[in-house]
Amino acid sequence: MKRRNRSSSILLEVIAWVSGLLMLLPIYIMLVNSFKGRSEIFTDTFGLPESFSFEYYAAAMDKMNFLSAFKNSLLVSIISIGLIIIFSSMTSWMLVRLKNKLSNGILLLFVGTMLIPFQSVMIPLMQYLNKWDIPSLHFSMINTHYGLIFMYIGFGLSMSVFLYHGFIKGVPIALEEAAMIEGCNTWQTFWKVVFPMLTPITMTVGILNLLWIWNDYLLPSLTLTSPALRTIPLSTFFFFGEFTIQWNLAMAGLVVSIIPVIIFYLFAQKYIIKGVMAGAVK
Repeated sequence: MKRRNRSSSILLEVIAWVSGLLMLLPIYIMLVNSFKGRSEIFTDTFGLPESFSFEYYAAAMDKMNFLSAFKNSLLVSIISIGLIIIFSSMTSWMLVRLKNKLSNGILLLFVGTMLIPFQSVMIPLMQYLNKWDIPSLHFSMINTHYGLIFMYIGFGLSMSVFLYHGFIKGVPIALEEAAMIEGCNTWQTFWKVVFPMLTPITMTVGILNLLWIWNDYLLPSLTLTSPALRTIPLSTFFFFGEFTIQWNLAMAGLVVSIIPVIIFYLFAQKYIIKGVMAGAVK
């Protein structure tokens, strides 16, 4: 019996290693080919490059105007995620504490919107937002960063509220009552007592939305038309022409674009599984 269990354990471990290597294969291909010329990519796709030179990284960063694209992506991501965290945490707290039919209905409405694919609403959305153009005030929801941020907040709230709602159920209400007795109002109770206890799920919501917003191509492509406003996914797309594809520059651009996300994930990874599991169980 022990031998059978050991054999099963070894088999599962082998399967896990093979699955992990298969998942890492695209990253390996992207990394090694970012150092190769176009001819070397087609002759030896999986092999190591003949020489490790960063000339293709420099060319890719110059062609995609990386610093401007990075600044735009960082601005949109930070503001969008910050506002999503603020609005969704406050909304979830009130929905949990009210505990009535209205709060349950609002929660179901948030969850229900998660089932609607973006592709089914993108054309009516763009047509509607085009009407929000006020030239006299230089206000427009199209071809502006604040218009893109507004849409990211709208599409990101549903999942964030759902995650926060499950986690807040485990926050002891006695702490809030004690804060109220000590003289805290509702605003102070939330930000000084409740919100600090939501750090695990806040980090989870942050990284999940960062992965989505940072890598999103479709929504910025519909919203932003000015080259000066392009985010990193939009800048990377221009390596893929109608007749030719600059694979080496594209690979180098993709490697550079994912580095900030990897760095953030390394700092936040201990909170991600903890936050998701706590929210799902509670």
